[in-house]
Amino acid sequence: MTDLRAAVEAVLPSVRADLERLVRIPSISADPARAADVLASAEMVAELARGAGAAQADVVSVDGGAPAVIASWPAPPGAPTVLLYAHHDVQPTGPAGQWTSPPFEPTERDGRLYGRGTSDDKAGVAMHLAALRAYEGRPPVGVVLFVEGEEEIGSPTFGPFLQAFRDRLAADVIVVADSANWTADIPALTTSLRGLADCTVTVRVLEHAVHSGVFGGPVIDALTALTRLLATLHDENGDVAIAGLVADPPADVEYPEERYRAEAALLDGVALAGTGPLADRLWSRPAVSVLAIDAPAVADAANILLHEASAKVSLRLAASQDPKAGLNALVEHLRGHAGPGVQVEVTDGAVGGGCVLPTSGPAFEAAEAALTEAFGVPSVRAGMGGSIPFIAEFQEAFPAATVLATGAGDPETRAHGLDESLHLGMFAKACLAEVLLLDKLSAS
Repeated sequence: MTDLRAAVEAVLPSVRADLERLVRIPSISADPARAADVLASAEMVAELARGAGAAQADVVSVDGGAPAVIASWPAPPGAPTVLLYAHHDVQPTGPAGQWTSPPFEPTERDGRLYGRGTSDDKAGVAMHLAALRAYEGRPPVGVVLFVEGEEEIGSPTFGPFLQAFRDRLAADVIVVADSANWTADIPALTTSLRGLADCTVTVRVLEHAVHSGVFGGPVIDALTALTRLLATLHDENGDVAIAGLVADPPADVEYPEERYRAEAALLDGVALAGTGPLADRLWSRPAVSVLAIDAPAVADAANILLHEASAKVSLRLAASQDPKAGLNALVEHLRGHAGPGVQVEVTDGAVGGGCVLPTSGPAFEAAEAALTEAFGVPSVRAGMGGSIPFIAEFQEAFPAATVLATGAGDPETRAHGLDESLHLGMFAKACLAEVLLLDKLSAS
C-alpha cells in the first residue's frame, strides 16, 4: 500500500461511526450497576476487531476484573510485533443535566465531537481501528490490540492480567493511546508521568456533636481542625510542604502562564501556587490536592460543633518517587500536623508508580517522525502531570519493549469533566500518525 494518507481518509467515516456507537454505551467501570454496559462495550470492541481482520479476538478477564479485549494480527516474517493499548471504560458523567448535550449521545459542535469517552479513551480504540482498517486488516507488523476495561478505576487487576495473558500480550513496541497532544495542531509524545498516592484522613475532637453556643470557644470543632490540618500541606508559597518527597530534573519545554490560565479555566486574579518554572510544577514535582470533604451540606447545617470530619487527599508524585514511600510521607505528615490532642486516623488509598519513557531509539524516532509527518509540524516531547500507573507495570513485565505514550486528547478535551470532547481534525491526524508509525516500524 503506497498512499497511506488516502487509505486513512477512506476509513475515517466508518471509524467515526463506530466511535459514536461505542460512546453511546455508558461503560462506567466505577458503577457496579453499569457492569452489563462495560461488558457490552468490550463485546463491541471485539466485534470491531474481528471486522478489522483480527485472526483472534476475545473478551477476557481475571478474577475480580472487568472485561478486556485481546485481539491479534500475526506478524509478517521478520517484522516486529506492536501492542496497541486503549481502554473502553469511562468516567462517571457528573451532573448529566450540566452537559450541553447528553453525555452518551455523541454530538458534533464546531469541529468537536462531544460525549463521555469521545476522547478518553474510546478515541484511542478508534485510532487503532483506523490503522488496522487502513491496512485492510493486513498491517505490515504484527499487532496485538489490548483494550482494557478498568483503567478509570485504577486498573486494579492489571498485574494479574499481565501474568495470565503474558504470552498473548508480548510485543517489541507498546503504543499507549491514552495521553494527549501539545495542542490540537501540535503533536506530542509523553516522556514522563507522575505517580499517585491517596488516602482518607479523619479527625476527631469530641465523643459526639455538641451545641455550638453552649460549648463553643474553648474547643476547635472537627471541621476547623481538619481544614487547619489540610492547610499545612502547602507552605506560604504554595509549594508542597510534605517532607520526604523528591523532584525530578527540570522539564525541557516552557509552559506559558497565559496558556495554563486559559486551559485550566482559572478565574481572573487567582494567583498560581508554588515557585519555579510552571512545567516543573506540573510534571516533575509533587502536587497535593484535597478531593473531597465529608461534612454537612450548608442546607443541612445545625448549630453544633462537629465531633469528626474527613477528607480525601490526593498526592501526585515525581516519576522517580517510590509511590509507597510517597504515601508514607503523606500519612506521616497528616498524623504529625494536627492540633494538640486531635485524634487522627488515616486510611491508605491507591498507589501507582510514575514512569519515565525513552526519548531515543528506533521506535521513539519512528514515532516522532510519524507524528511530525502527519501533523505537518515537529512533535513536542512533553511530560504529563497525570498518572497512568499501568505503564510502569508494562515496563516491568516487558523490559525489552519500547513504550510510547500518545493519544487523541488536546488541551480543550476536558477529560473526566463536563462536556468532554474530541477535536475531529486532530483525531484524523492522529489516526494517520499511527498508520505511518506502523509503516516505519516495519522498515526499522
